[in-house]
Amino acid sequence: MSNSPRDLLRHIRDELQFLVREQAELSETQFQHDEKAKRAFVRSLEIIGEAAKNFPPDYREEHPELPWKPMTRMRDKLIHHYFGVDYPVVWDTVSSDIPPLLKQVEELLEG
Repeated sequence: MSNSPRDLLRHIRDELQFLVREQAELSETQFQHDEKAKRAFVRSLEIIGEAAKNFPPDYREEHPELPWKPMTRMRDKLIHHYFGVDYPVVWDTVSSDIPPLLKQVEELLEG
């Protein structure tokens, strides 16, 4: 994976788009009973967090509007607590935090 900020933003955007698209097809109850969807959502959040960790510090400082710490903390929680993933939190994160983050990332890529 390239480590340029633009490439990292594209990786994040792709995962955000996937999450928004897939969530639109599911109710929360369907999500809670769909093992493939749960694993896919978790993996996308892990990828987002891993990409966020790879941005240069100066880029993160130039763009404080992005939730760098929450993205990386979510990744760390998911990676290190694989037997205790809180799927309602995953659903809530995708429901409330992902759409505005997608908009921010798309704006950065357009600029």
